[in-house]
Amino acid sequence: MKKLSAGFALFVALCFPVMPAGAAGLSEGIRQIYLQQKDGTEQSIGELVFSAAQHDQFSYKVTMNHHLFKDYFLSMKEMKCLEGPELWCFIPYPYEQPRTVSSEDFRWLEHDLLFMFKKPEAFGANFWNGIYYKMELTENGIRGTAHALDLNLLASPPDDLSQPPVGEFDIDSADLEKRWLPFIEIR
Repeated sequence: MKKLSAGFALFVALCFPVMPAGAAGLSEGIRQIYLQQKDGTEQSIGELVFSAAQHDQFSYKVTMNHHLFKDYFLSMKEMKCLEGPELWCFIPYPYEQPRTVSSEDFRWLEHDLLFMFKKPEAFGANFWNGIYYKMELTENGIRGTAHALDLNLLASPPDDLSQPPVGEFDIDSADLEKRWLPFIEIR
């Protein structure tokens, strides 16, 4: 067998890059969902099960570990919240959706992991204090960074249930220094 020239090896490497280790985050199987504080302290809050769907897509199922959350009755709604410097309340996406992801598109998963924060002493739920974790594939799995979202946007169903209703112009950067759980990881 002939030895490959350095130029040809470089050409192959550029045209056919090796999938990063994080791509394993999109293989079939069970992954843990962690919310992370600024200092890296993390807490597993549930699991995610990936199943092969079509082409480069995977279907998923989220199961939250609800016994970690406390029940709160806020603004006439029962909510499951984590307690800390802020209440971090899980807001399930309320409409039908396909529950699929690909290595380039995590929008449906981002919709299934919505939260709302509030100070423990504040009255009621402030849905404009929504948290939307914008996600990307990393070498260690999937990592999301908190962004601000007015959850009132989801008060009525979108016209097209097959498209994620939250778009890039609906989310804003969040003051990560002020938020208790600014990151999410799935690995």
